[in-house]
Amino acid sequence: MRRLLIIEDHHDIRENTAEILSLAGYEVFTAENGKRGVEMALKEKPELIICDIMMPDLDGYGVLHLLRKNEATLETPFIFLTAKTERVDFRKGMEMGADDYITKPFDEIELLNAIEIRLKKNDIIQSKYAVTEKGASEFIADLSASGILRLNGDTAETRELSKKMLLYQEGKRSKSLFLLKSGKIKAFRINEDGKEYITNLYVPGDYIGYLPLLENRSYEDTAEILEDAEVAVFPKEEFLDALYKDLQVAGKFIRLIALNVKEKEERLLSLAYDSLRKRVAKGLIDIHTKFAGSVSAMAISISREDIAQYIGTATESLIRTLSDFKAEKLIDIQEGKIRITDVQKLQNLLY
Repeated sequence: MRRLLIIEDHHDIRENTAEILSLAGYEVFTAENGKRGVEMALKEKPELIICDIMMPDLDGYGVLHLLRKNEATLETPFIFLTAKTERVDFRKGMEMGADDYITKPFDEIELLNAIEIRLKKNDIIQSKYAVTEKGASEFIADLSASGILRLNGDTAETRELSKKMLLYQEGKRSKSLFLLKSGKIKAFRINEDGKEYITNLYVPGDYIGYLPLLENRSYEDTAEILEDAEVAVFPKEEFLDALYKDLQVAGKFIRLIALNVKEKEERLLSLAYDSLRKRVAKGLIDIHTKFAGSVSAMAISISREDIAQYIGTATESLIRTLSDFKAEKLIDIQEGKIRITDVQKLQNLLY
């Protein structure tokens, strides 16, 4: 049962609100003033706090200020309950870190919806996501599914793209966020010698192109369709407005992609210094995890040229290494498709 705290000096409003929330299945604590509310918040550790603004001795702003200074309640969702509707009050509360406002008199459905959304958001913020573009995509998808971000792939503009077509091109200005709904896409760069290097691989459910949007820059790679694809398109302004309207969400997302950039840098270092066997082993594990959902769930179909470009080697060198891996019974190759047969031994090559 989820725990909520109501801080309200008006007896009838406090008790009526508590009754509504109790009937909705929440465990409810109440406090009749701001000072008592801070004490209750620190003692009971509620998952969400609903607090009136206008109270004697310590008002709602003071309560929020004290709770945001305490590590135990720093990220607890906080909703102001107020009869004041002037814009200055809304702005002041949001600048201090409030999550939402509900104006008295309020509709009980409005109250329950606000609480449900804020609890969902907090659950998502606290969840652990992989430090990869997949993790960042899952974060956006979870926020969209909960209604916190308005990025609905079912209602967005959709493009049908055939194999070999380009989604975007290096040097072009970024204008959209993309959601891959079906098919496969690779992103690549061309080095000074004219050789192609794959920077990323995308599968259905991945959001593509958010980093250049956040940094307001042109694309640094080119995205090409590997397998006939359906892509939802969100305008740049729509994505940025949805993200930055909630600073807590924006902060979590930026931390995710910052770690993801670091992971990419480490991959580039491994391409420079790791042995060919180690690079091929890591590349196969990465590609299987990306395309199959796990390391050995199924055989995957991807050209030898694309694998070579992903790990940064010549196709001939890759083919020789794959032959060695097959002879060592680390992988199996049938009809051009590769399946990992000994996950543990292949992973041991990375160390």
